[in-house]
Amino acid sequence: MTSPPIIKIREAEEPRDLVHRCVQALAEGQIVVMPTETIYGVAASVLVPHAVERLADMKGRKQGHAFTLALKSAEEIWDYVPDLPAVAWRLARRAWPGPLTLVVESRHPLSAARRFPPQVQQLVCPEGTLGFRVPDHFFISEVLRLLPAPLVLTSVNKTGEPPARSAEEAAANLPEVDIIFDDGPAVHGIASTVVKIEDGSWTILREGVLSKTAIAEMASAVILFVCAGNTCRSPMAQALCQAMLAEKLGCSPQQLRDFGVVVRSAGLEAYGGDGASPQAIEVLKQRGINLEGHMSQQLTDSLVQDADRIFAMTRALKEAVLARWPDAADRIDCLDPHGQDIADPFGGPLQAYEQCAKLIEDALRDRCEELLRLVVVPRSGA
Repeated sequence: MTSPPIIKIREAEEPRDLVHRCVQALAEGQIVVMPTETIYGVAASVLVPHAVERLADMKGRKQGHAFTLALKSAEEIWDYVPDLPAVAWRLARRAWPGPLTLVVESRHPLSAARRFPPQVQQLVCPEGTLGFRVPDHFFISEVLRLLPAPLVLTSVNKTGEPPARSAEEAAANLPEVDIIFDDGPAVHGIASTVVKIEDGSWTILREGVLSKTAIAEMASAVILFVCAGNTCRSPMAQALCQAMLAEKLGCSPQQLRDFGVVVRSAGLEAYGGDGASPQAIEVLKQRGINLEGHMSQQLTDSLVQDADRIFAMTRALKEAVLARWPDAADRIDCLDPHGQDIADPFGGPLQAYEQCAKLIEDALRDRCEELLRLVVVPRSGA
């Protein structure tokens, strides 16, 4: 059997020419090997049924063993799973592009997968679930950006055999492919981590680059409280929320991560590194909560982007956050469910801090059920 041509990406005068060559090959129904950040992948266009079937034969794919779909962005998953669970979206937006494969139930009548040719549907969704991946490698990312539909993407090996971590291994493992694009040894050399989402929880089907600890971190719901300086109101809200959720869940505040909840606070005008005000420490001490270890931090892009729910202490703070981060509009509210401001007690007497803490407690109690719905626990064996 003639070996497939191996095209070295880094030696090309214009790598974009190779991107276009790859796109054309896929459109013509060729089976193409490309580098990803994990291992080398072999791909076919979902729009060319005979190519996808040929790839399945080439791999020796068992019936019911679905192919993964490679998407150009995390946002594209909504086209295929319009009712995507919250925990799946957390993982997608925090891990992609990157070494995560998500397996999600896809039975929605408006799923774009229903427009795939029937033969392709059988190979990507044989049991009502779809697998998705957004690779983090410039070459395949550019290829996907230029394509009108996802790619079927799988490891370069016969089913059950070791995957290819280089172009040479790819040529040896599957010499039947049509063309190989070579970018040297894969960065990680380990497959992506495969996570299945079911009933609002998650299970690791295959641990790869991302560990269980990393997946648990990314799957956690992040609650963020925002005030001005992050020394009075928002740290009190953070600590009081942690105490309330821990009591409801029957755990310690330190164990909330095991229930998939992370509670944070930040200040829009915080300098960073300041402790909580003495009065805030005293007010919470009377409630059996230690605030002495708190260190203030400024509100940042990453804190806002990671947060599932953001609670501002006043309407003015909410508007100030939205002015800088308009994409947070569907995730931010005033902490008080009725939109009432919780005034800053800074510089006031202890009584002002006590009144502030009571207003925060009342607001948290009103939002308790809403916050508990964010809890996500991995399935046993995950």
